[in-house]
Amino acid sequence: MFFLFLTAPAVSAKKQETIVLLHGLGRTCASMYFLKTQLENIGYTVVSESYSSTDRSIKEHADWLNTIINDCCVESEKIHFVTHSLGGIILRLHLKVKQYPNMGRVVMLSPPNKGSQVADFLKDWELFQFVMGPSGQEIGTTPDSIPNKLGPVEFELGVITGDVSFNPFTSLLIPGPDDGKVSVESARVKGMKDFIVLPHSHTFIMNSQEVIDQVISFLETGNFSHPEKD
Repeated sequence: MFFLFLTAPAVSAKKQETIVLLHGLGRTCASMYFLKTQLENIGYTVVSESYSSTDRSIKEHADWLNTIINDCCVESEKIHFVTHSLGGIILRLHLKVKQYPNMGRVVMLSPPNKGSQVADFLKDWELFQFVMGPSGQEIGTTPDSIPNKLGPVEFELGVITGDVSFNPFTSLLIPGPDDGKVSVESARVKGMKDFIVLPHSHTFIMNSQEVIDQVISFLETGNFSHPEKD
């Protein structure tokens, strides 16, 4: 019996921790596949499911998220979140009404935490309304938009955003540095613990190895790995 005890494989503590991934507007869980795979490779249980981002309101998405968490994560040692774009706003709304005793850390990628100027400009276009649905109408920069009504975050949050744009048209609509859809300034939110800007665009930021390394750094230490300044 003593010999069996010595040779039994140790169970990684990380396997008791779950990460929920939330993709952005107009995307599916496939957009988070590379990130999901790397997080699983280091021992996390990862939940990544598609939601109908262009068919429902942000409130309806938050209700969907509640169901997902109840099904997968309430017994996990820790539950963490990594979100892209709209996914961060859905999570913020959800966590305003729901608290978890096993709440871990959150990393948001390119979140429109203060709203999107692109959404402001396009909201009355019928094509934009058709393609982006109700949620696209709710992420503007006005005081009554959902991002700007949520207030400071009250969880351990790190934000990664980009400053590279491949869309000169949308960048003309956005003041200051931007990633093609969200300004660097708009990604900030009161209460966040850490913030870093990396040279990537909005659409593919989650596929960057540099970004994934920073996600892992924050999940495991509560901080990003900032380059040393001379």
